[in-house]
Amino acid sequence: MKSEFLIAVTQLAAERNLPQDMVVTAVEAALASAYRRDNAAGAQSNVRVRLEPSTGEVEVFQLKTIVEEVENELAELTLSEAKKLRKNQELAIGDVLEFEMEAAQVAGRIAAQTAKQVVIQRLREAERELVYAEFAEKEGEVYSATVQRGYGGTVTMDLNGRATAVLPPVEQAPTERYRPGMKMKVMIREVTRTQRGPEIVVSRTDAELLRRLFEMEVPEIYNGIVEIRGISREPGSRSKVAVHALQDGVDPVGACVGLRGIRIQNIVNELQGEKIDVIQWSKDMSIFASHALSPAQPLRVDLNEEEQSAVVVVPDRQLSLAIGREGQNARLAAKLTNWKIDIKSSTEIEIERMKIQIEDEVAERAAAETVSDASTKEEASIAAEIEDEAPEPIVAEVAEALDEEEAALMAELEAEALETESQPATGELSVEELLALESLDGEVTVEEEIIVEEEITVTDSMNEDDIWKVPEAIGGGPTIRFAEDILGSPSSSPRRGGTSKRRGGGNSSPRKGNRGRSRSDDGGDNSSDMPG
Repeated sequence: MKSEFLIAVTQLAAERNLPQDMVVTAVEAALASAYRRDNAAGAQSNVRVRLEPSTGEVEVFQLKTIVEEVENELAELTLSEAKKLRKNQELAIGDVLEFEMEAAQVAGRIAAQTAKQVVIQRLREAERELVYAEFAEKEGEVYSATVQRGYGGTVTMDLNGRATAVLPPVEQAPTERYRPGMKMKVMIREVTRTQRGPEIVVSRTDAELLRRLFEMEVPEIYNGIVEIRGISREPGSRSKVAVHALQDGVDPVGACVGLRGIRIQNIVNELQGEKIDVIQWSKDMSIFASHALSPAQPLRVDLNEEEQSAVVVVPDRQLSLAIGREGQNARLAAKLTNWKIDIKSSTEIEIERMKIQIEDEVAERAAAETVSDASTKEEASIAAEIEDEAPEPIVAEVAEALDEEEAALMAELEAEALETESQPATGELSVEELLALESLDGEVTVEEEIIVEEEITVTDSMNEDDIWKVPEAIGGGPTIRFAEDILGSPSSSPRRGGTSKRRGGGNSSPRKGNRGRSRSDDGGDNSSDMPG
């Protein structure tokens, strides 16, 4: 049959949620304190109490330490004295010996009251130590908590009756309201020791809370078939979760969403309406970045591996959808991928492409001009270097060769000029033709010589192409090419016909030229009466 003491210890351990041996240890410490309180000699001595739970028997032992020189006889003794008391033991300085005392010496009301207080204190300390040991190993775990009360923005919560936790304002979701008695899931964020006992800080905003909720709701994640590769979260508003299947044939997104969305809906309800986007992870960053911007559907993704940045092109009508309200969708995507994401519309990309093309063309033109200038300067510098570096004999030979070429060219030009001068001008009368005219025409009057000289002068002033137009330029009459044209027909007067025609042809006006010719024809006989 169990003793009353054992029944009391068992009941106390159950009420405090403590192991039975911890309660017994607390009672032993309380009895030792009571003995020291009740005995004046015991106040300066070290006492240990041993309690037998099954029978309730109590044994009291006095503890003495072996030292070289004794200062307190109730707590110390020399090595020689210890060897006399413990002959069969190997002893050394610093060892502690126990000497049993009579249990009857532990008595009195004051001692009992002291023992009670010590028991309560030791049990409370044991509870705190047990709570700390339990929750310190479970940081990051999720517990069900009940809201107790709030003060100064801080909310206290009860963790299944095991401990009291604190939810500070920084760990509270902005959209959540905490009312006493409300039950919710919280994550153990931190456990610390304080003078008042262990302090447990819980969180409702940590991304690990979302991960643990998925593990609790999705068996594939808990069993390792589906893996969560990344989480980005803005508590109370929206979150993105990237998942990847480790087993072929498993749809990771479908497994997380569940049939008719029941699994994901349970998580959303637990987080009081927070929106959750479940996307499929990919090792190809362009595909992963495209998925991260869902529900938008990008056209293409341009990556920069060195800067870990991506330019995502979306249709014009989906630009606001890709950016999200106040840039939320873009922020969550960048946080999920750990890359810098720049979202641009297709129209904006086309404008930038045209601008770059124009700038490239301008740069090419400038580069071509620069190369041309550089080549010119290089040629000039090379010529200067050759001139500076060439020996003087070579320079003299080059100069002499140039002078010879120039002299030969000048001689050739002079020969061509002399040959041109020796040839008669086109359209002019040679010496033979003039002698023939004199033989045929006889004596030439002074007026006729003047007219001939004028015709020669006009012909010299004209170009070679206009020689055949000389008669038209002079008087508009028929072309004069031979001596017969000058002398006229055989029936006419041989002396006066040519002269009269030349006089008529000397007029510049065609109309006056015609009149001259008519008068010359009519007055041929009259002119013959004139003296030679």
